[in-house]
Amino acid sequence: MNKTIRRASVFSLLLVLALLVRATWVQFYEGRALADDKDNRRNAIETYSAPLGNIIVGGRSVTGSAPTKTGDLTYKRTYTDGPLYAAVTGYASQAYAPTQLEGIYTDLLNGTDSRLKSVLDTLTNRRAEPGNVVTTVDPDVQKAAYDALGDKKGGAVAIDPKTGKILAAVSTPSYDPSSLTDANTAGSAWQKLTTDPEKPLVNRALRQPLPPGSTFKLVVAAAALEDGLYSSVDERTDSPDPYTLPGTSRDLTNENPDAPCTDATIRTALEYSCNNVFAKMAVQLGQDKVKAMAEKFGFNDDKLDVPVRAYTSVYPSDMYPSQTALTGIGQFDVTATPLQMAMVSAAIANGGKLVSPHMVSQITDSGGDVLEDYDDAGSKEIVSSSTAEQLQSAMQTVVSKGTGTNAQVPGATVGGKTGTAQHGENNSQVPYAWFTSYGKSDSSGKEVAVAVVVEQSNAARSEVSGNGLAAPVAKAMMQAALKD
Repeated sequence: MNKTIRRASVFSLLLVLALLVRATWVQFYEGRALADDKDNRRNAIETYSAPLGNIIVGGRSVTGSAPTKTGDLTYKRTYTDGPLYAAVTGYASQAYAPTQLEGIYTDLLNGTDSRLKSVLDTLTNRRAEPGNVVTTVDPDVQKAAYDALGDKKGGAVAIDPKTGKILAAVSTPSYDPSSLTDANTAGSAWQKLTTDPEKPLVNRALRQPLPPGSTFKLVVAAAALEDGLYSSVDERTDSPDPYTLPGTSRDLTNENPDAPCTDATIRTALEYSCNNVFAKMAVQLGQDKVKAMAEKFGFNDDKLDVPVRAYTSVYPSDMYPSQTALTGIGQFDVTATPLQMAMVSAAIANGGKLVSPHMVSQITDSGGDVLEDYDDAGSKEIVSSSTAEQLQSAMQTVVSKGTGTNAQVPGATVGGKTGTAQHGENNSQVPYAWFTSYGKSDSSGKEVAVAVVVEQSNAARSEVSGNGLAAPVAKAMMQAALKD
């Protein structure tokens, strides 16, 4: 073989090898990337080629699948009582990425989760029968919260303190996920929802942190008792009224100028929601101790999955003493979601132990066999049982004769805390109305912890209060959860 032919042969061989390498790269790497691309139409065609699995509430499917009449997608997602459960289910859309439980459990619900595949499915690469998501949501508690919030803008969460099960997660105004499921009509619905100034797509139960106002005083009281700053909720504090914020000439006053807040005990200070007591208490403890207690309850946790990723509730750092004082009453840069404040009440109600909150009980295959069980949730001690008992007692005083009387439930022991959080520069906008509480049935022993925030209502500004707007919602939820 002459030199020219030999060189041509080697070059041709190199070309063949290059083609083989490129083909292998495209097939096994770029092919997978293309298959996984969100804009690949074949993915949607495959996903909606058969009915999806379902999300279960109270033993009943609140989702379904229906044949489409046009287009290349065979099925579309359907929802029963869509607006009622939107904060739980989210949506599975032919046009947009799924959200909430629909998004988290996409593979399970469309049958591509490897745990669903039989040996034959694996060998043939056939799509398995889809699985189901069994939630912890109690339909009666969910509906009670939704109906009680009504046309008010707000959010509400209910938790079983003993198990960590989320019994309700409601956000209003809501939306109907069914409006987004059909690719032919989803665009106009999406435009309407995303331009709505009321922001119905925002999950106010889990992902809308707002200043918690005086409900945060429970966290400060817990820090003071655990630190030994005060030995009990009935020990008198050293709290002038009004309290001058450190380093300033600004006096912090109380909503009720006639309340007995001077040197008030923690019980009395919670009963009348005395700002002077808790502002000074936060300064006495120092921001680091208050922050440490807040973080034990769940603040500053940016990985709180229930399994939906909850938005982080924040207790700030690097503050002046005057700012620390304002955090003592749930203002300055303190923010919390209803989930977070429900966790505070749940830990207090459960003897100081917080069971990890979760809204999914099990995931199953199409036959009902459990693939994963989430009900054996872990717990951690937030405060001692002694501190929890004292806070329970003080919270009961708030409801029996203090600022939270609208939360009283016949046949149940209820403890709670109101909050009215300032909103806007110099409190120029309508305040947020908060209420967090726990209830225990006197007959059955059932327990529940709740938190409610009302961002906006038709009430006059002078009528906005935690007791007036949020406590009745909490009462309705507790009644539904504690009924025999």
